This record gives sequence, structure tokens and C-alpha cells, in this order.
Amino acid sequence: MCRHAAWLGAPRALASLIHEPEHGLLRQSYAPRLQRYGTVNADGYGMGWYDSAHPEPVRYRRAVPAWTDANLPALARVARSHCLLAAVRSATVGMPVEETATAPFTDGRWLLSHNGRVSRDAVGDLAGDLPDGAESSCDSAWLAAAVFLRLRAGLPLGDALAGVVAHAGAKDPGARLNLLACDGASLAATVWGDTLFLRHDDGSGAGGGSGGGVLVASEPLDGRPGWQAVPERSLLLVSSGGVHVQPI
Repeated sequence: MCRHAAWLGAPRALASLIHEPEHGLLRQSYAPRLQRYGTVNADGYGMGWYDSAHPEPVRYRRAVPAWTDANLPALARVARSHCLLAAVRSATVGMPVEETATAPFTDGRWLLSHNGRVSRDAVGDLAGDLPDGAESSCDSAWLAAAVFLRLRAGLPLGDALAGVVAHAGAKDPGARLNLLACDGASLAATVWGDTLFLRHDDGSGAGGGSGGGVLVASEPLDGRPGWQAVPERSLLLVSSGGVHVQPI
């Protein structure tokens, strides 16, 4: 099913999403607490972050369990940004286990992760020629291709996500379509079939650094108060202008 998390705010290390919190993504890779489908996320992991010198994000992905990569702890400590996204993967049955099928997917300045499953028929007409338009032959890559197509056409981040999710959800009633995306200046996420939480963080917790911002995660990264569940079938938008939730 997968788990993902993101941060927008004062610069902090990727370890603040992965290793430092008690229930960060490393722990969620083998012991998620709220995951509705599947029990472990051992089919790969990935992370992306933004360097102030370049508009396009840096991405690192592996098709192995997060706990087996000896390079990850040091890399996550030094990879630091105001905008972070990371994910651990539980592959949909029948989908390939390979780096190209592992989130985050990227196109230009955008990063995207998918928590869930969807049929090819539900997104095929959205993503154009899927063999050429998608990074991998997996459902998450098909969704990413559909979203990126709309973003390149000029749609705002939230509109692109919500439009793809509404269309795919109507064609595949059993689809689970929790998407999480960012562009370096804003975050957008959908809730459709699984959990998502947000927290306004003042920087006092694990990995908090010296400033605040907003955390978004499939499930709370720690036991601190303040985590808020985002309602089912909602679009979450996070930017310098604040946090907004609206129905899809």
C-alpha cells in the first residue's frame, strides 16, 4: 500500500521524516500502525528534496527495504531542504519491484508519491500513450504521468491532482488514490481510500531544527499532540499562504 510523508517550512534534514521520529518512515516500512492494506513496506523507498541553487529536485530511490540500505542514515542526515518528500513502498500485486516503480516520481520541478492502487483502465485515457508517458509499468507511475501531463499544460498543482483522482476514482470504484506532490514552494495531497494526517510544527520535536512549518504524512510520525486527520475524499493544499482542505 505504501506510506509517505512531506515537509514544507524552515530547512530541515530528511532524517526528520525517516529516522528521527519514533514512528518515522523507517519504522513505518516494517511496522506501520494505521496501514489498511498490507503489513510491511519492503518493496523499495525513495526521497526527494530541493537545492536552492536549482529549481529541479534531487531524487534518491532504491528497490530494497529502507532498513537494508547502509547509506541511507548518513544521506538522510545531510540532505536538507525547506521542501522534502519521502516514501516507502508496498508494491501492488503484479506490479514490478524496481527503482523506476518507486516513488517519488519526478518531472521538471515536481515530485509525486502514490499510496494505494488503481487499474490501468482507470488512468489509461488520462496519461496518453502509457508505455511512453509513464516512467514504469506500475499503477503509481501511470497516475504520476497523468498528473504531470496536466501540470505541463499549466494546471495548478492541486487542480491537477484532484482532477486525476476524481476521474480515476469514478472509473475504478475500488481504487485507493492518496497522492502527495510538491513543487518546491507548495504541497498538495489527496485523501481517497487511506489515511493522511497533517501537523503544524514549531520545530521543537525530533529533527525540528530552528523553524516551523507543516508536516504531512500517511500516519503520525510521533506521539506529539496536534496531528489532525484529513477527511476522506479531500484535497489538502499547503503553501506560504496557509493550509487549506477542500472536498474532491
